[in-house]
Amino acid sequence: MSRFVIVVDAQRDFMLPDGALYVVGAEALIAPMNEMLASLSPAETAGVLLTFDTHEPEPYARSAEAGQFPLHCVRDSAGWQTVLDVTAIDPQIPLYTLEKGVFAMWEESGVTILDARRSEAASVPRDRFFNRLRVEGVDEIMVIGVAADFCVRWAVDGLIERDFRITVPAALTRGIVRQIDAVAAEEWATARVAIA
Repeated sequence: MSRFVIVVDAQRDFMLPDGALYVVGAEALIAPMNEMLASLSPAETAGVLLTFDTHEPEPYARSAEAGQFPLHCVRDSAGWQTVLDVTAIDPQIPLYTLEKGVFAMWEESGVTILDARRSEAASVPRDRFFNRLRVEGVDEIMVIGVAADFCVRWAVDGLIERDFRITVPAALTRGIVRQIDAVAAEEWATARVAIA
């Protein structure tokens, strides 16, 4: 049995009070997230994927999301950067990144996953990457991050559709309007999702 970890949008603009789209209470997640990532065992962890909400000002201004939220996570800005210490993750554990321009990491076509440890490695199309995880025996995916009722929710929805078993530690996610317990009760009552 092998577990994979997805860290959803642990970026400055969401996680810190001075961020452009701060999720209230998210800064309290940083230390426990770092502790959890540092504790991962290479023998039991197939990899860690960091998702990055990624926007450019002009396209964002024309998007449906702009009607709901201010501009945030502009590519390569301070607000776009992760707040986590990824160097604490055991170097034997593969580390990947995925950039997305909308709430759901599954929605856009052409999204690829990059190997953050090997810059020379070719990017892998998102769906091929997750199909490969299944073939390699990954049977559980842990999802942490923000926001529980937006990007975390849709990340989990896509994993449910792909028939993964999912764990979401409540102490490692925060929502804007609904917390993860409420999201799970309302959205995933019959799915293989455990709120730990």
